Amino acid sequence: QVQLVESGGGLVQPGGSLRLSCVASGFTFNAYAMAFYRQTPGKERELVASISTLGLVTKYADSVKGRFTISRDNAKRTMYLAMNSLKPEDTATYYCGRSSGVEIKPNYWGQGTQVTVSS
Repeated sequence: QVQLVESGGGLVQPGGSLRLSCVASGFTFNAYAMAFYRQTPGKERELVASISTLGLVTKYADSVKGRFTISRDNAKRTMYLAMNSLKPEDTATYYCGRSSGVEIKPNYWGQGTQVTVSS
């Protein structure tokens, strides 16, 4: 079955960096676009970044452009999100998702990893 496992979250000070990973199994990884979304209590899950099957097309939320970079290694069945210049408003649970395209909301999700930006 489809499995997505995120890791790399944690507590970081404002201005710091983290790298999230998402390891996939149970499907042909390089046949699907992938994405990271985030969610805070009481709010809808929102797109952070998405990436096409070969990594040639990426999409970012305006709030993270220039600070976050999404990438993937199809040989390792892994997607990454490098997060720099983190701000307190980046605090959220980050979810990895599998979708049919960079503009399409995922229909499979990982369990999420918590990112907290605080001094």
